[in-house]
Amino acid sequence: WKVNIMKSIAVVIIILFIESTNIMADNKNRSLFIFDNADAAKAWVNVNDNVMGGISNGRLKITPEKTLLFYGNLSLANNGGFASVRSLPKQLPLLKNDSISIQVKGDGREYTINLYTNKRLTAFSYKQSFKTKKDEWINLTFPLDKFIATSFGRTIPNAASVNPNEINSIGFMIGDKNIEPFQLELKDISTLTNKKD
Repeated sequence: WKVNIMKSIAVVIIILFIESTNIMADNKNRSLFIFDNADAAKAWVNVNDNVMGGISNGRLKITPEKTLLFYGNLSLANNGGFASVRSLPKQLPLLKNDSISIQVKGDGREYTINLYTNKRLTAFSYKQSFKTKKDEWINLTFPLDKFIATSFGRTIPNAASVNPNEINSIGFMIGDKNIEPFQLELKDISTLTNKKD
């Protein structure tokens, strides 16, 4: 009977090993954007409140440390008050159960991460807010199913959830009405896929 017990234990260990291996295989990081050279900036564009008459100044650049730096000043003049940066439209390799993962260093202020679709919808995006820690790198994860549909910054009730096949741009925005200089630095933007039954 001792032999049978040992065999049973061995079988359980093998099963646990296989399951843990499958879990690891199901969780895959795929890089969405890297900033390893100055040309990486060409895939991004600023969209500030001057599109509606404001005068906020948000800019971007690739740093010598191979990061994307989004920086500038907000202005509340002319009913403005936001600055943003977003990737140029292209199909992003997102799946249903994905989370977007970023490494970011900020200034202690609150920003939003925005997902834009390939549909012609005015001022529409899915968003989540996040708080930065001043001058400290942090890792943040944003599950796709937690993004909220918005238009002109307002939540859209009963809107459809994110369809990964429709997302073609990702962006970052600040609009906290604080006119002090802002700075958000991104080291890595990737996607984590967690397969579910």
